[in-house]
Amino acid sequence: MTRIPIITGPTGSGKSASALKLCELMGGELISCDSMQIYKGLDVGTAKPTKEEQALVPHHLIDIIEPGQNYNVSMFVSDCGKAIEDVLQRGKLPVLCGGTGQYVSALKDGISFEDDPRSEAISRELYAEYNEHGIDDIYRRLEAADPEAASKIHPNNTRRVIRALSVFEATGKTKTQRNIDSVKKGPDHPFVLFEIDYEDNRSLLYDRINLRVDKMICDGLEKEARYLYSLPIDRKSTCCQAIGYKEFLPLIDGEAGSSLERTIYEIKLNTRHFAKRQFTWFRHINDIVKIDRELSPDEQASFICRYLCEKCTT
Repeated sequence: MTRIPIITGPTGSGKSASALKLCELMGGELISCDSMQIYKGLDVGTAKPTKEEQALVPHHLIDIIEPGQNYNVSMFVSDCGKAIEDVLQRGKLPVLCGGTGQYVSALKDGISFEDDPRSEAISRELYAEYNEHGIDDIYRRLEAADPEAASKIHPNNTRRVIRALSVFEATGKTKTQRNIDSVKKGPDHPFVLFEIDYEDNRSLLYDRINLRVDKMICDGLEKEARYLYSLPIDRKSTCCQAIGYKEFLPLIDGEAGSSLERTIYEIKLNTRHFAKRQFTWFRHINDIVKIDRELSPDEQASFICRYLCEKCTT
């Protein structure tokens, strides 16, 4: 079977450039594993590949939904699986790239998302109850039914509380048992994970992040944020809460004390904190092949190519 590379790691590490070079080197097509690049019209703040870069090799799972529409890891796994099969059938190598930990883990572990359809009906009933009486009683029922899941979900996270309880009431299974069941099938393909290594010098990565935010500002991030919040969509939707956009809200709404300088500072700070969380997430994924950050994107792509070719012969 074809070993499929997933180039992952924290934001700003340069994985997209290496993935693009790998596609050119091995006749591949790039499949995004990024939960924000799926949105149409949000290009600067999501560090989406430029039109010129997208013209070099085919890209998949970019610009697939409108801002405000729902998308989740289950939908990603389904869409990504179809994209992989499409690329393989045309004799090309799927090159996956992105830093969304849930997406990467779901692919690597072969997590299946086959919820009982009854959970949707139960979820609607719970939302109706929430709208009338609040979340307290629903959360107490979750604590009684699945204390492990409740311990990991804040009561204010209404969506996750209701989802956890609705799935339990539909299936009778706790989150732990569902997690065990979800990986029984295993991954659909032999994935190999690669990460450009900044673990021992995070300050260097944070400097890269700061410079990238400055470039985003020069490329029109504020204009893009104002466009996003001008749309008739819920400001609590995923795209509106994304780093790089949400920090502009005080400025856009004219809040006292807001300024462009403050906004830029908050974006840099929140992006660095996000990178820290990504480090933690990927540290708990086994078998990630580290790539020397000192190598150029061409050299990193050559390293990945050699690694894959050696594995194919063993």
